[in-house]
Parts: sequence; C-alpha cells; structure tokens
Amino acid sequence: MTDTTIPANQLSPSEHLVQLRRAVLASTIGTAIEWYDFFLYSTVTGLVFAKLFFPQSDAWVGTLEAFAIYAVGFVARPVGAAIFGHYGDRIGRKSTLIATLLLMGLATFAVALVPTYEKIGIWGAVLLTILRFIQGVGVGGEWGGSVLMSMEWARSDRSRGFIASWPQFGVPCGLFLANLAVLAFSQMSGDQFLSWGWRVPFLLSLILVGVGLYIRLGILETPIFAKLVAEQRVEKTPILEVIRRQPKEILLSAFARMAEQAPFYIFTAFIFSYGTGTLHVSRDFLLTAVLSASVVSFFSIPYFGHLSDRIGRKNMYMIGAVVTGIFGFIYFGMVNTGVTAIIFLAIVLSLIPHDMMYGPQAALIAESFTGRLRYSGASLGYQLASVIAGGPAPLIAAWLFGTYHTSYAIAGYIAACAVISLIATALMTDRTGASITREYDETGATDGQRLAH
Repeated sequence: MTDTTIPANQLSPSEHLVQLRRAVLASTIGTAIEWYDFFLYSTVTGLVFAKLFFPQSDAWVGTLEAFAIYAVGFVARPVGAAIFGHYGDRIGRKSTLIATLLLMGLATFAVALVPTYEKIGIWGAVLLTILRFIQGVGVGGEWGGSVLMSMEWARSDRSRGFIASWPQFGVPCGLFLANLAVLAFSQMSGDQFLSWGWRVPFLLSLILVGVGLYIRLGILETPIFAKLVAEQRVEKTPILEVIRRQPKEILLSAFARMAEQAPFYIFTAFIFSYGTGTLHVSRDFLLTAVLSASVVSFFSIPYFGHLSDRIGRKNMYMIGAVVTGIFGFIYFGMVNTGVTAIIFLAIVLSLIPHDMMYGPQAALIAESFTGRLRYSGASLGYQLASVIAGGPAPLIAAWLFGTYHTSYAIAGYIAACAVISLIATALMTDRTGASITREYDETGATDGQRLAH
C-alpha cells in the first residue's frame, strides 16, 4: 500500500493508478454512506413523520408539515457548501471529507433517538428540524470534495466525465441501501414499524460511518491541490473569491440542476405519500420499486458519464433535460393507471432520464471552476439548487396535487424545471477534454485562452 505521506508528484505511474483507484473507491463508498443517511430521512418522511410528529393535523396538512422539515435539510446544504468549501480549498479535500462524514453520520444516528409527539409534543418536530439541518450541512460539504477527490486524480483529460461520475454512483447506492434497510425492518417489525422499526436503519448509520472513516483515512491529497500548496496559490477566503470572480458559473450550475434534482425527489420521496395515499399501493411495494430503480442507476450513471466524454458534457446534459421534461407526463400517466406492474415499471424507469444528467453533471460543474476555487465554487453551485429545486420539490408536488387534484400539474412543474435547465446549460462553457490543472480565471483571459491552458 502506498504511503499516504508521499507527495503525489513523487509517485510512479503505477502508484498514481493505485491512488486513483483508491480515491475513486473512497469517494464512492463515503458518498454512498452520506446519501444513505440523507435518503433514509427522505424515505421515512413520507411514511412515518407526518403520523408520529404531526398527529393533530389532517393527512394532507401533516404531509406538508413533514415535507417542510424535510426541506430544511436542503436549505442547510448551501451553508455546508460554504463552510466546507472554504476548508476544502484551504486545508485540502481529504481532511474536509472526513469531517463531513462524521457530521452527517452522527446527526443521522441521533434521529433514531428523537421522541415522538406523544412523548414530548412539538419538541420532537423541533429536534427533527435541528438534526435535519445538521444533515444538510454535512451533505452540503460532501459532494464537492468527493467529486474533486476522484476527478483531480485523473491522468487523462478525456476520462474525467467517467471518473467524476463514480461519486455520483454513491447516490443510487445510498438510495438502494436506505430503501433496503427500511424495507427489511418494515417486514421484520410489521405492525410495530411506526413504534420502533423505522428507528433501526438510523442506528445502523454509526457502523457505516466507521467503515467510511477507515477507507478515507488511507488516501493521499489530490495532485492538483498539492500543486496549489507547493506554488503557494491557496486562497485565504476562497468562498468570497469565487463569488467575486465566477458568480455566473455558480448561478448557472444551480439552475442547470433544476431538471435533475426536482424530479428526482418527486420520484423517490413524494411517491411514497402519493403512492400510499392516492394510488393505495403498499409501503413495501413502493420501497421495492424505488430500490429496483436505484439498481438500474448503478449502471446508467457511469455509462452516461462515460458517454459525456465522447459527445461532450453539455450535449449529454441537454439531451437528459429534454427527456426528463417529456417523461414527467409519461410517468404520471403510467402510475395513474392503477395497474401494479405499470406503476412498478414507471418507478424503475424514472431515474434513467435523471441519470442522463447526473452522470456528466459532476464533471460539468467542477470543470467550470478554476483549481484554487473549485471546492468552494462547485459546492456552492451544486448545493444552491437544493434551495430552489430539491428541497421544495416534494412540498410543491404535494401542494400542486392538493390544489389542482391532478398529478399532471406536477408533470407541468417538471417540464418547467427542464426548460430552465436547458437555458442554463446552454450558457455554460463546455470543458470536455480540456486541461483543468492550470488556473483559468485570470482577469482578461478569454474562454478560448482559458481552454488552451
């Protein structure tokens, strides 16, 4: 095993390849654990929290209240991006990733211990809100570091889309583990699921954190950050600097995510309340369907990341946005048939349009920012979308359905998100295949000159 104290620039090609593999593995597994924690909360929100923490409200209002707390985690994600983006660009990717993993894991473990409304009244919901905020801070700092830990070890500029897609692979992996855990303990606990069954998957988070820490402690800092340190180009205030120098890239990154993030949480979180309350299908059926969809993503995310290396990041992303805008209507047309086989198929297919964007997305966003500001800029751009897309999406979906009494209103919302993403992506610079090892944000440099670097 390569000594973790050896500078990256002193590694032989074979040792570099070993470090690349270890960095990808550490990023993917660590991200999977973080997303297990985050999705576990998402899954349980639609099944449990409205009943246990808002029992005084009617079903629709209780669902809205539960999803409002759920949205708090998304509001917190830009806060985490700012905090950990600063340290990721100041002290390095590795140390920051260890901190985010600990923060997320401990907050998730604590959710299992929160008393219900029956025990402590509204204070149960208050505690949930605080822990959800901490979760959001942790995952807000995680994404940027995990992507850069993989991408900045890439030796070839023509494979970044594929390599950066592997931390994205942590999303379906975390979704799979979260739904598997809830499904397993749903069946084990039966009628006691609302009593204790839902809590066990949160308790298991502590074990997963131990695994993630063991893996992340054994990797080197990335060559690009090591080079910045050696050249004394580390920024004192990277968050302020990236906002000053690259505000356009931050905003475009956030808006580009609208078509990817909002539908994702409708398909993986809102579907539980819609499926059990409106379609009248079982909790376990929905869990199995979403679990199956996540398995498909195991293959589609890296494939579309690889494809973006061939046809261009923007081209692949914009194709995905168009497909997503159309698929929303197909999806609700399928689930509203009430036929279990068709509902199951719709849910399984739902993540493929998402993956057409999510596969190339990590490289598309991270490549937009210069090296010394990359953790801060990529994290801010990525996580700001949580406030305008991911967080409010289930809440908006529940409100639209409750107001207009048709799921096609939700499909219209998905289509509107797709249009916004298409416009934003069209305005971004495509750096597929271009070097990202040198700084390209110097004043007066044209896009052509930057890409030439």
